[in-house]
Amino acid sequence: MSGQTLTDRIAAAQYSLTGSEVSRAVCKSTTHEQTAPKKKHLEYLIQATQESNVNIPQMADTLMERAGNASWVVVFKALITTHHLMVHGNERFLQFLASRNTLFNLSNFLDKTGSHGYDMSTFIRRYSRYLNEKAFAYRQMAFDFGRVKKGAEGVMRTMSVEKLLKGMPTLQSQIDALLDFEVHAQELNNGVINACFLLLFKDLIKLYACYNDGIINLLEKFFQMKRSQCKDGLEIYKRFLTRMTRVSEFFKIAEQVGIDKNDIPELTQAPESLLESLETHLNTLEGKKP
Repeated sequence: MSGQTLTDRIAAAQYSLTGSEVSRAVCKSTTHEQTAPKKKHLEYLIQATQESNVNIPQMADTLMERAGNASWVVVFKALITTHHLMVHGNERFLQFLASRNTLFNLSNFLDKTGSHGYDMSTFIRRYSRYLNEKAFAYRQMAFDFGRVKKGAEGVMRTMSVEKLLKGMPTLQSQIDALLDFEVHAQELNNGVINACFLLLFKDLIKLYACYNDGIINLLEKFFQMKRSQCKDGLEIYKRFLTRMTRVSEFFKIAEQVGIDKNDIPELTQAPESLLESLETHLNTLEGKKP
């Protein structure tokens, strides 16, 4: 289906009558057209999150309303627009979403109009779960893993042991929800799902950088930690090793669909001897014989 439908025009007109330009822009970015939300509408909404007189709850409510539509195209585009604003909008937009008890309740979403509707509904259910997890992580940490400083002076590298052991499982849950999107290159076959995949890819690069920083911090502090902390730390490290395979699979798909190789981070595998030395240290603390 190409072009805006009559329903799209009526929805936009309704908001024009009530004088809500923001809601009108939400409608414009979530039309029935099987294309990514238009850049001009997304930019308008990003700018709106910076304005102090804009009602953020109303903006979020309009997006939720659009996510309640029966059409997979409208719902998918409402999620993409929300994701875009979580990443590029003023942080108060993300803060507001994180303060809500429920965000997207789409675990049973199904568009039965044609086989495409069935296929895309699966990805909508997975994508909404990831966005819920992204908001939940913000609520838990009071910061967004995607926005914080990375590297030697970064948040995850300089975090205390206590905070790190609480924060890493939250980060792992967000990464898991993203990897659970589980798409294959041939399924990236329309402008809507492609726009979603690109946002997920960019999020994963930032999340992986945080994850790596957290693991470096954990390994640097491991031999000074208490026994119970070492036990938790070892579990976090083991989970990190299994996640790496899935992260690299996701990056392979990104390469297959034409994302520039230079934009894809290289994953270096940690030597197995490292895991062995961590396990030996924990066994020593627990009084086990090697």
